[in-house]
Amino acid sequence: MKLKIVGLFALMLFVLSGCSLPGLGSGKDSIKVAGGVTSESQILASIVGGMIEHDLDLPVEIVSNLGSANINHNALLRGDVDIAAPRYTGTDVTGLLQLPAEKDPEKAMALVQKEFYERYHHVYFPSYGFANNFVFMVTKETAEKYDLTTISDLEAVAGDLEAAVDATWLKREADGYPAFIKEYGFDFKRVYPMQIGLVYDALAAGEMDVVLGYSTDGRIGSYDLQILEDDHQFFPSYDASLVATEEILNKYPRLKATLSKLTGKITTETMQNLNYQADNNLTEPSIVAENFLIENNYFEEN
Repeated sequence: MKLKIVGLFALMLFVLSGCSLPGLGSGKDSIKVAGGVTSESQILASIVGGMIEHDLDLPVEIVSNLGSANINHNALLRGDVDIAAPRYTGTDVTGLLQLPAEKDPEKAMALVQKEFYERYHHVYFPSYGFANNFVFMVTKETAEKYDLTTISDLEAVAGDLEAAVDATWLKREADGYPAFIKEYGFDFKRVYPMQIGLVYDALAAGEMDVVLGYSTDGRIGSYDLQILEDDHQFFPSYDASLVATEEILNKYPRLKATLSKLTGKITTETMQNLNYQADNNLTEPSIVAENFLIENNYFEEN
């Protein structure tokens, strides 16, 4: 795979300051695909890029290390990238669009598709086939000790437990920590903001009692962690999808059909496995993506 990985810490600064990074968004013969800081976002970007290279024989640049959904989105608006490989409906409804949380997955998808096109002229594709939901999890030992299977089961012991959560989740209004406390009616002894990639290690090492993570993370299997059922159905669905600008789709008429081949092709179990290969086996995300595409014959029709 000829994917060119572009380290873009500098892009983050330019996007945030309202300036374009020289050289990005100006290439006429390549398609730029945005990834992110997680293994999952980088794998998805490489899968999208690999499909484009295979079907259209066009050069692709993977723009990695865009640290948030907003930075990813601003890169699209600035023309620094043409496609955002990792977008999640729940995040976009409440975060980017600033709309009330929509917990019905089909309604959430219809909402983001409508709003993204009307507001930005961006095409929000149907889901890859999995949702990367927020989930609270504990070790199997903690689950057995306190008889935990659901989030509600935490209420009796939460005052004695320390939790680690993604730093951005603490501040989110519709589906963040304040709303969580109101919905479930309890708080933890102490809550630590932590980079999402570190929470699994902290839990496995016994430094935290409970953590908030992602349902597709490969480290759930690596550390044999137990997901607690969201019995109040507090968290909306975060169906994973890709977003492309209308401009790039018009420029390359065959591109939409190529990207549409990925609809419904990646299950939650598959994504967990791909993440496991990157996070546990330390395989480069681009290699994980390439192997996945080869195994699936680039989703060519038989």
